[in-house]
Amino acid sequence: MGIMAWLIIICIAGILTTSLIGFVRGGKIPERMQMQESRFSAEIFYTLLIIYLVVIIGFGLVYFVLSMSHVLLVENSELRDESIVGSLMRSIYFSGVTLLTIGYGDITPIGIGRLIALVQALIGYVLPAAFVLKLVQNNQDNRERKKDML
Repeated sequence: MGIMAWLIIICIAGILTTSLIGFVRGGKIPERMQMQESRFSAEIFYTLLIIYLVVIIGFGLVYFVLSMSHVLLVENSELRDESIVGSLMRSIYFSGVTLLTIGYGDITPIGIGRLIALVQALIGYVLPAAFVLKLVQNNQDNRERKKDML
């Protein structure tokens, strides 16, 4: 595999890692975007949706870049030669199915793709728990601030 493909993979991995670490650590939220105390918040929903989309597209691009040098995803136990757009769509589809832990089984990773899919499935499994913990932490912080104001 060429050095350009590895550079692209490293950049994508860096963006994914930075996004996930920033989410888990909880960066500064502007005052106008502070989460409101309610049972459902559009901000929370959109944040989670964007995180999932970033991870799905990021891993989809990793699968796509790796598939350019060799076959990484096998569909219905057959090796297929597809166009670039078809390969990109298949990579993003597989990424979404893996992250959401649906796993239909119609596309199977081979080689290093198995390890990458395992890491992505782990992220898909842990991300909702991290999100809930983040919400609980924010609610506790808000309650403590309100107590200090009184």
